[in-house]
Amino acid sequence: MFKAILFDFGGVITTSPFDAFATYEKEISLPDGIIRKINSTNPDSNAWAKFERNDVQREEFKKLFEEEAAALGHKIDADRVLECLQTTIRPRMVRLVKELSTEYITAILTNNLQESSDDHDQRETQPIAHVSSVADYVTSIIESSKLGVRKPESLFYEIACETLQVQPNECVFLDDLGINLKPAKEMGMTTIKVINEQQALDELRDILSGR
Repeated sequence: MFKAILFDFGGVITTSPFDAFATYEKEISLPDGIIRKINSTNPDSNAWAKFERNDVQREEFKKLFEEEAAALGHKIDADRVLECLQTTIRPRMVRLVKELSTEYITAILTNNLQESSDDHDQRETQPIAHVSSVADYVTSIIESSKLGVRKPESLFYEIACETLQVQPNECVFLDDLGINLKPAKEMGMTTIKVINEQQALDELRDILSGR
């Protein structure tokens, strides 16, 4: 039934940056979830969306993001927010991708900040840098900053399917954000919202075994 297993990267193959956002918010007494709120306000045209599509460079992103924060009455350091993207690999997820690659098409579908990974000193701490951990086990790594299109735009998933030469109903897609899963599901993909590593592993195994 399924031909392809598609994985988001940050929050799926790696730990989630949301925990780091929450830590920073506590450090400077920001309301819980304010960073995620900023990034979900005007989601197609905000600073975060523009940076993930590579529409703006790092310095312009920082300016725009801090202006968006100020508009909500908060002073937030955009550099510090970017530091929150320092995540760690989940070894069991990497092993899973490796195992699945012998039977299925596997791919990474990621919204990434390409420019932030170009700096050599930060290459090992930025999320996209860790993609090398699974690069040998996937057919393709599909990145928003290279396409100029990002999740949850339908075109992103259409490009992914075309690249992998599969139909949506032949795919299982794992992401930690419901907003990214909704259009994929509407297209016909089977979706898994990743809450934690064990839950994701269990749900995927159940789906692939037909339970």
